[in-house]
Amino acid sequence: MKRRKKKNIKFNNYMAFLLVLVTILLLGLIYFINVLPLNYFLIFTGLLAIIDIFIIWLLKLKGKVKNTCGIILAIVLIALQIWGISYELKTLDFFKQFGFNNYKTESYQVIVLKETKKADIADLANETIGHLETDQRPGLQKALKELTKKITFTTQSYANNDELFKALDQHTIAALVIEETELAILTEENQDFMSNYQTIYTQDVELEIKNTLKEVNVLNEPFNIYISGIDTYGKITKVSRSDVNIIASVNPKTHQILLTSIPRDYYVTLAGYNAKDKLTHAGIYGIETSIATLENLLDTEINYYVKVNFTSLIKVVDALDGITVDSKYSFTSQDGYTYQKGINELNGEEALSFVRERKAFSGGDRTRGENQELVLSAIINKALKPSIIINYADLLKAVKGGFITNFEEDDITKIIKKEIDEPHNWQIESISLDGYDSSNYTYSYSKSKLYVMEPNMESVNAAKNTIASIVK
Repeated sequence: MKRRKKKNIKFNNYMAFLLVLVTILLLGLIYFINVLPLNYFLIFTGLLAIIDIFIIWLLKLKGKVKNTCGIILAIVLIALQIWGISYELKTLDFFKQFGFNNYKTESYQVIVLKETKKADIADLANETIGHLETDQRPGLQKALKELTKKITFTTQSYANNDELFKALDQHTIAALVIEETELAILTEENQDFMSNYQTIYTQDVELEIKNTLKEVNVLNEPFNIYISGIDTYGKITKVSRSDVNIIASVNPKTHQILLTSIPRDYYVTLAGYNAKDKLTHAGIYGIETSIATLENLLDTEINYYVKVNFTSLIKVVDALDGITVDSKYSFTSQDGYTYQKGINELNGEEALSFVRERKAFSGGDRTRGENQELVLSAIINKALKPSIIINYADLLKAVKGGFITNFEEDDITKIIKKEIDEPHNWQIESISLDGYDSSNYTYSYSKSKLYVMEPNMESVNAAKNTIASIVK
């Protein structure tokens, strides 16, 4: 009897120790994550301390019923706290994504004529490989250097892609090297472009990029965020055309968010190149080029950026259990999804198709920009609801690896902490730049004129003034 009593006492002591240990770990992680305001943290700590003391008191009391109640309460509280710790660890993992990512990935394809029957990089040993001029293409220089580690070959440079592919067609060169996004431009203009060619090797290279961060006090000072949606799935660091170009102007004092959509085909001057091109093509030269180009266009300063791709949008919307969008039009997308004028409940795939569609509208890219803003607003509104806690873990899992940003972790925790302490109803407004349908030569595709949208300067100037009124 005494031996059983000693075992019970020993077990109760273990339970009490484990309870205190798990509580300390939980509170330590909450403090380290630093998203809970100090007054909330102190209240929460006090409540947990009182509950722990009460449970330990029950564990120490004599009497089987009281001890049993103590053990049950201890097990329940330990289980709840371990569940909370798992959430905290996921949050810590999520925050690791914040902060400047100092490289971008360029993907170079080695292309040959199908008729030559060359199927491997080894088949190009001692042959001549063509490429564009390397002066302003450090990625191409690096890719060629990596190829020399695999085979021995000679090189021949060309001024543009038209000359490059012509040389391949005439067998002047055995193969050519071209960056994936430049090839995407060629195939966009001619879907049968690659019918006579095949890719036999791909070389990825990483390049350092400059940090465009212009940090402000996000709790008191207005700021601009460039939201870039690239036209690819998979690896987010890859350079790519930017199909979604939205500037989110945020005023933390007035609790206003202005979403300014700029059409992908806007005919702009590429910053650093002093040449005209589509805005979407600026993404080929890095997000820093897109940012500088938009800063020049709208005479404003962009403080931060967030870059996402197709995969990111699908995962986020699904993690939110879908979003509600009030469409201005009834239409069927190229992917076969049908949307009605008015309220639509969308999952991830449907939301992606909704924001990508433009051919179904007379307004083309203008309407697509408006739809992108509708989806972004729907995501923000859904994410700000208290019910998000139910899907919290799924949301963190969805966005992990699905974006890159130069937002610092400390800035994000400050915003979250303030919203918890002083929740506000944010006013979200949307505007879009307008323009005129046209065709012109572009820096990225000089062979022939492409469809572009010439800016309507009244629209541009109105956007400048509206942005300035938010970030004044």
